[in-house]
Amino acid sequence: MNSGMDDTVVVITGASSGIGAALAELLAARGAALALVARRADALGEVAARCGEKAFAIPADVSHRDEVRRVVAGALERFGRIDVWVNNVGQGISCLPSQLTDEDIDQVMQVNVKSALYGMQEVLPHFQERGRGHVINISSMLGRMPFAVIRSAYCGAKHFLNALTATFRAEVQGTHPDIQFSIVSPGVVQTDFGLNALHGGPDSRSFPDAQSAEEVAQVIAGVIESRNPDVYTRAGAHDRVVSYYDTLAVDP
Repeated sequence: MNSGMDDTVVVITGASSGIGAALAELLAARGAALALVARRADALGEVAARCGEKAFAIPADVSHRDEVRRVVAGALERFGRIDVWVNNVGQGISCLPSQLTDEDIDQVMQVNVKSALYGMQEVLPHFQERGRGHVINISSMLGRMPFAVIRSAYCGAKHFLNALTATFRAEVQGTHPDIQFSIVSPGVVQTDFGLNALHGGPDSRSFPDAQSAEEVAQVIAGVIESRNPDVYTRAGAHDRVVSYYDTLAVDP
């Protein structure tokens, strides 16, 4: 049964698996029109097929600006407008901070920060022309609390993404208050994230407190409807972040 998303046009990057694929299938069931983006054309096509005739696959590598520009053009050609843009592409890295190389930092920033920046910048003129739009950036609890030492550079990238999202929101809403920029912060999710990390890593599914991709997708779908600016995917996460800094910060 559709639920309030008929004719809502949503672009989802990183849609070939994990959170992106789960979100695509959930939104399709609710009647949304979808432009699905990922590098792996075969896997992406399978997700699009499961989502039905209102889903459109656009194979692209969004860590390159020209590819993002092509996605915007393709989605507009197919659907005539974009209502929501979900920056879901991300990659972890397993490396202690003392061992990080220039190449490690460059790769993590390119995938986790620049891909989102390109999405925000390239869809912005369309949103400004319409006077309304919504960008959702998928961050991480590690973007709030850098407690996983082996994920050092990823923590930094997600902190950067959070700051970029907040400042982008402040800038754009100064003239276009109906354009929203939201952050969604999951914890560990049962996907291939850990296995696909640079330099390898533990399987995210092996952690006992990992959420399912479907559970995270439900939260993201709720953000599309609520347009809340900053949302965690698990109850109690906000209090956990506050407690983390309470144990560290000391006033002069």
